[in-house]
Amino acid sequence: MTKISEIKSFIVWEGHRNLFVLKVESEDGSYGWGESGLSGRELAVHGIVKHFREWLIGKDSRNIGAIWQEMYRGQYFEGGRVITAAISAIDIALHDLNARRLGVPVYQILGGKHRDFIPCFVTSIIPPGEGIIEDVQKLLDDGWKTIRTGIGHPEGSDPLVFEPRESIAVTSEWLDKLRSAIGREPTLGIDYHHRLSVAEAASFCNSMPRGTLDFLEEPIRDESPEAYESLRSMTDVPFAIGEEMSSKWQYLPYIERGLTQFARLDICNIGGFTEAMKVAGWCETHYIDLMPHNPLGPVSTAACIQLGAATPNFAWLEERSPEPGFRFNPDLFINQPVLEGVWHRVKDAPGLGIEFNEEIALAQTFEFWEAPHLRRRDGSHTNW
Repeated sequence: MTKISEIKSFIVWEGHRNLFVLKVESEDGSYGWGESGLSGRELAVHGIVKHFREWLIGKDSRNIGAIWQEMYRGQYFEGGRVITAAISAIDIALHDLNARRLGVPVYQILGGKHRDFIPCFVTSIIPPGEGIIEDVQKLLDDGWKTIRTGIGHPEGSDPLVFEPRESIAVTSEWLDKLRSAIGREPTLGIDYHHRLSVAEAASFCNSMPRGTLDFLEEPIRDESPEAYESLRSMTDVPFAIGEEMSSKWQYLPYIERGLTQFARLDICNIGGFTEAMKVAGWCETHYIDLMPHNPLGPVSTAACIQLGAATPNFAWLEERSPEPGFRFNPDLFINQPVLEGVWHRVKDAPGLGIEFNEEIALAQTFEFWEAPHLRRRDGSHTNW
């Protein structure tokens, strides 16, 4: 009666783009919800889930670890972001299903909870420039202790054109002013969304007084650990890296070589709870705290809360609900996590503690969404 009987995928438009939600059902009537994090490529993830569904039906839903291994290694070309995004959704759903079956929160089947509340960080909606100091001060007045900014741009510039040196000049100037205005106590960081080169990232870090930033998130792309090793030698700003990584093997050099000081693990891309807990334990041995990537939907947030409860080495969870575009239909996502001040309470509801309305989801039609394609002024492509 514990065999998987059905796997369903739902692509829904919520906020400002699509979310990929998945349901796993078992013969005894148990079910669980999961979410994939490969934003903008939901149809590709749906295709992988269809492949997996063909042989997952009939598997014992309790054997989560063995199912993970078979999904990852069951084809010659193992791994990759599309495959692990699909694995993540299924793995999260299986944990939700099994915890519900036992009547306990997911964190109980991960070893119990370490904390009663999950600390979060917030992102300023004003990019570095005029207005940033006022916006961050408002966030501080609201009780936030850890604040991230976005990227600065020259006033009046084309939003689809990104020139790194122009951005560095504006951003570094205003971050210096911001730190002077708010003092040393708040934790301050920035996400450069992997838009810089090694030289540009080094120039950015070195253009501000030491201590301006408490973390720099994703300054360059992560394909080359050697590039990060080079950058690490040029600055002492702590790095927050890992949201693009899709396996513990990809994390290996970043943990073992001390290339990141915060693990920006994405539970909806890394491989679900099964892989996330392994990376978390590995990080613990190197005194690296988790700082989960969480720009997705309520199922992702619910999963991150369970992960945060079950891991001792946890810094902050990314919380986007104060921003426009990150408020989700309560009739579609039922019992979705809600902030209490600046953190999430760890509750004792079974599973993830969230429900999803299939009827509303099925009434939607698919809407295409594509991330912005940025260019340099010379016409060449660059990273979003």
